[in-house]
Amino acid sequence: MMHPAKLKRWIGVALAASIAMTTATAGQAYLYWVKPNFNGGAVTGNEPGIVLPLANARPAEIEANLVWGLRAALNIAALQCQFSPPLMTVRNYNTVLSQHGTELAQAYKTLDGYFKRTTKGKYQRAFDTHSTRTYNGFSTMHAQIGFCETAGKIGRLALSTPRGRLHELAKSHMQEIRNSLVPVGDRFFSVRTALPAPNLPPLDDRCWDKRGNLKRKCAA
Repeated sequence: MMHPAKLKRWIGVALAASIAMTTATAGQAYLYWVKPNFNGGAVTGNEPGIVLPLANARPAEIEANLVWGLRAALNIAALQCQFSPPLMTVRNYNTVLSQHGTELAQAYKTLDGYFKRTTKGKYQRAFDTHSTRTYNGFSTMHAQIGFCETAGKIGRLALSTPRGRLHELAKSHMQEIRNSLVPVGDRFFSVRTALPAPNLPPLDDRCWDKRGNLKRKCAA
């Protein structure tokens, strides 16, 4: 058998190489070794399951509803994801409110106009109910890690989004936020089996000299 010290060293090197190959794909992930793929296609805001639908809404109202949904998601992340300071969800959310305040205010005004137009009587109550249900739709426990990781990323993207174009970010990434609300484990535990087997040396005693060095004839 191989000398125990030699075997330990070879296994350690092989394991380190395998981990390095896996984590190299992790990118900006903070809560995963290898982040699941939550990516999704662009949306308009009128698709099922993205935001709460608005009956008979006009295009501007649909877009405002989508922007308001993005704000709600980042707000919930600021509340629920403080367990991971590197995500900076609180700071990012507050900065988004400041940087994109004009567009967010316009989205609110547009939605307010929608409920005034379509609701008879107490339109404010209808608007408040819609907002509450929108916020609750992003609250999660079982998928918290995936949601927080994704919301942290999108919050950072919002900071680099020019003023007046937050709606473009919402269209590009709201599907991704929704996908992150489905519980998914770390991809490290699924992709590691696909890694190539480490190239371990032969264990036959005939391949090692008395000093524990691998003989040349067994090195190939």
